[in-house]
Amino acid sequence: MAETGKKAFVCGHPIAHSRSPKIHGFWLKQYGVEGSYTAIDVAPDAFSGFLKDIAVDGFAGGNVTIPHKESAFRLVEKRDAAAEAIGAVNTLWFENGTLCGGNTDAYGFAANLDEQAPDWDKADTALVLGAGGAARAIIHALKERGFKQIRIVNRTVERAEALADQFGKGVSAHPLAASGEFLPETGLLINTTSLGMHGNMEIPVDPSALPDDATVTDIVYVPLETPLLAAARARGLKTVDGLGMLLHQAVPGFERWFGVKPTVTRELRDMIVADLGPSA
Repeated sequence: MAETGKKAFVCGHPIAHSRSPKIHGFWLKQYGVEGSYTAIDVAPDAFSGFLKDIAVDGFAGGNVTIPHKESAFRLVEKRDAAAEAIGAVNTLWFENGTLCGGNTDAYGFAANLDEQAPDWDKADTALVLGAGGAARAIIHALKERGFKQIRIVNRTVERAEALADQFGKGVSAHPLAASGEFLPETGLLINTTSLGMHGNMEIPVDPSALPDDATVTDIVYVPLETPLLAAARARGLKTVDGLGMLLHQAVPGFERWFGVKPTVTRELRDMIVADLGPSA
């Protein structure tokens, strides 16, 4: 019975939309691991109490999603380097009874590009559209991979400036209108905004001015091919959708809780794409 094995969870508010149980459930079955992974809706005012009880409730750890990532950052007893840099926690586990928090979003972003566009980090200039939490994780990943010039463009320049100040050398902030002047020298273009998400089909920038060897990626995965990615593909550029980031960011947590490092396979991706339905 799964109930006798290790237990993990994903918590958020709301949480019914999460595909994490399908991802981890797939791996539990694939690797024959006795365990369970469940979605738990936790309201913001109940989150602190929830964390205090997870060990008593028998959980080995779990994932944290909106709106709890920043609260988890404050409440855990120990944080990994990625969480410290990003300022948010999305993965929880125990070490000798100590509640630890990590952030796997940067790992997931980089692993997705490693798989889909292996030479992506040979570029040294990146243009990041947006300045929210996802942008923070991606800038951390870009810094880790040695990008020398990271430009953040955002409608609210003050938010971009706050990120640039946090990450320091090589990271600069600009208004969204400045995107056009940067495109001709951009090796990697990343959209972290909601533009292009299903029901919001605006294209954030025109990729036609990008170099021929540029890579374009979008963290949106509904639809899988956003208007930005479609325009970049039509231009003949390498494109990478956002679904792989979701799949790869789940790998470190599963390994911590269940002791097996899973692989992101075509079978897993196809299952999640099917679950996304016609909107994908």
